[in-house]
Formats: sequence, structure tokens, C-alpha cells
Amino acid sequence: MASITPELIKYMAKARATKLPDPVLAKAKHHILDTLAAMVSGSVLKPGVLARKYVEQQGGPPEAQVVGSSMVISAVNAAIANGMMAHADETDDSNGSAGIHPGCAVLPASLAMGEREDISGVELINSVVLGYDIGSRTTRALGRNEMRARNHLPFSIGGTMGAIAAAGCLAGLEEEQYRDLLSYGAQQASGIMTYPRDVEHIEKAFIFGGMNARNGVMAAEMIQMGFTGVYDTFDGDGNFLVAYADNPKGEELIKELGTRFEVMGTNIKKFCTGFPIQSPAEGLLILINKYDLKPADIKSITARLPESGAHTVNDREMPDINLQYLFAVALLDGRISFEAAHSVERMTEPDVLELRSKVTLIGDPELTHANPEWQSIVEITTTDGRDLKEHVISFKGKADNPLTTDEVADKALDLMEPVLGKTQSEELIDAINNLETLDKIRKLRPLLAV
Repeated sequence: MASITPELIKYMAKARATKLPDPVLAKAKHHILDTLAAMVSGSVLKPGVLARKYVEQQGGPPEAQVVGSSMVISAVNAAIANGMMAHADETDDSNGSAGIHPGCAVLPASLAMGEREDISGVELINSVVLGYDIGSRTTRALGRNEMRARNHLPFSIGGTMGAIAAAGCLAGLEEEQYRDLLSYGAQQASGIMTYPRDVEHIEKAFIFGGMNARNGVMAAEMIQMGFTGVYDTFDGDGNFLVAYADNPKGEELIKELGTRFEVMGTNIKKFCTGFPIQSPAEGLLILINKYDLKPADIKSITARLPESGAHTVNDREMPDINLQYLFAVALLDGRISFEAAHSVERMTEPDVLELRSKVTLIGDPELTHANPEWQSIVEITTTDGRDLKEHVISFKGKADNPLTTDEVADKALDLMEPVLGKTQSEELIDAINNLETLDKIRKLRPLLAV
């Protein structure tokens, strides 16, 4: 089989000036706004606070802004901080079929490199779309489930390759230099499947977001300066593909490039919680609203999820990935807000503990193998003897059931208003909704500063 690299680098080299289809442009802006909102909200969470403290010590030339501050430092260091902020909790987007969180790796790399290079809004959009395409196709080529089985972390390996594509797109490289860029990305791509044991979400913020964004910007800067590397990292002895997969499908990296855009297949979370909770949370709220359920009406609740998802969110230490806690909050509040999803103190309140004890979570093998993926079933037995059930096939925010522009804006406002205030948040939302008209992305700096 011929190497995939010539076709891949040809596509990457043209991406910065490509005119995107209107639906792709609109969806990309949704993901940019959603990820920026995650950065803003994450700037005051522990991973974001630590990241900002770290990069402030590192400093560097004034190239790119640290979101949630007026600090302008080196692009590499800004990418680290903004990437960690973007995944400071479980607010950011995800591509379930590819098995990665593209936004927290790709946008911080694009934003930092873009500010350094003084690019326009449309160039930022194009670089983000390319990053989603390459990052997600990387894990498809290696096999999402196969990577996990081999203890390779798809999020960081795909995230790094997406970030180097996004940053490299803005570095003014010649087509042949993308060979070197891909090689530097492949050498940095790493990660193991220990992340569920990170109870404070700090290392996870780094390996999902900050590390990958840093890798991308650093590789792009090096190649821009004239660093050289291996001619074809996807071909020959010991290549990237065979290093990470027993049966790699390299053709996935170039399959339908330019006609199938991975951003269109990426989910935006309606709720600021771990992805496996999105579907059952919608099912619970449907039942609450349909039958006007109150906490006193609940005798028991059973939630059925795919097995891996159930393992991820079963009675965890962190509130935003604890299904039992979030079900209790939904019953008490009638909604799941960002504030509630991040309140450790509320997890042990008596009324919450009482409702948590009534929730049983089951990893269901049938749902593990169901198509489409990530279905859930919520079953409620009421105190007056009714048995209620909701089977969620596709939930709001999933790629096949996307949030509207207004719904994305509402989520972003909920995340950003406590940090930026309502007026500044609304101005930022408007700017991103019209990002393709912005001549310089540096004009976003006042709107991202605190």
C-alpha cells in the first residue's frame, strides 16, 4: 500500500485558505464558543488556577493571552494554561466515535499560535476544523477500543496530533514541512489509561488539554524555525501506526478528507458533566417534567448505561462525574446547573444523600453493544406504585441531535457569567458567532480578560 502522507500533507497545507461549507463553519463556531466557555469557567477551578500560576512563572515573550486574565506570555505557555482550563472539569466537547476530546487540545493550540501569528477569525476557524479532522482520524486509524485495550490513551495521542495540525496550519509552512510536523507530533504523542484514578482532575486536565496543546505549538514553532525530522512517520520500520496498533488502518487518516468533517460528528455537552451522564440525565429530566415528579415521589431509580460509562460515573468522588449525586440534584432543582455540578459541599447534604441512596446504576451489556452508541434507560418506581421508564436513543447535544446556536450560547453564558460578568460574556458570544468577520483574533483579548 502506498504511503498516506503525500495526500495528507497536501490537504493540511491548503487548509488555512479553504472555504468551508456553511454548516461546517456554523458548527465550528459552536465548538469554539463552547471550548472558550470551558476555558473561562475552568480558569477559576483548581486545575486552571494551578496552570496559570505555573505559566506565570515561565513567562516568555508576549505572544498569546492566558484566558481569564490579562497575562500575555509565550504561545507555548499560553497553550498549556488554556488547554488545562478547557478541561479543568467535564464541560468540554467530545467525539465519542473517535474517542477523544478535541476542543481542549485543538483550540488552545490554534488560539495561541494564531495570536502569535496575528491571524484572522476565519483562519482560526479553518485551523480548528483541521485539528478536529486530524486528531479524530488519528484515533480511528489506530482504533479507539484497541488503543484502550493496549493501555494507550486516545485522548492525548489523538489530541496531540490534532493540536499539531491546528498550530502547524497557522505557521506558514511549506507543504513538505508538514512531513516534519507530523513526525514531531508522533514523537510527542503519549499517554496511558490511568486517568480515571485522578481524583482532582488536575493531571487529567494536563493530559487531555494542556500537554497536547503545548505539543502542537512547540512542534509548529520548531518546524517554522527550520527544525527537520523523519521524512514519513506513517511508513517504514517502526512507524507511528505500527507503534500504537496491531492492525492499524492508515487509510482512515485520509478517508473522505474535505467531504466528511469531524467537527460535524463531535458532541457538545448540554449538561456540564461527564459525557456518560448526558444521556441518562436527559432521560431523568424528561420523566421529571412529564410526570411532575418531586423528591417525595421517588421510591427508587435505576439507570442503565453502557458498561464503560457506568464504570466512569458510578458514585465518584467528583460531583460532575457522580451520576447518583447529579440525579439527586436534578430531582431537587429540576435542572443540572454548572454550579450544582461542581459543589463538593452539596454532595453530603442530608436531602441529597437520601436521594442518592435511592439510585442504582447498572452497566448493561446490551447498551454496550447498542447502535447508536450511548443509549440509556432510566426506570423510576414512585411511592404510589407507578413504574416509569424512559429509553434515550439520542440525547440533545449529541452530533446527530445538536444544540442550536441559541442553546450553545445559553450554556456558554451559564459558564462565563460568574467569571466575566453578563455584559462581557454576551459581547464575547456575539464576537464568536460572527468570528469569520473578525480581521484579527487579538481583538478578542479584552473580552477574554479579567
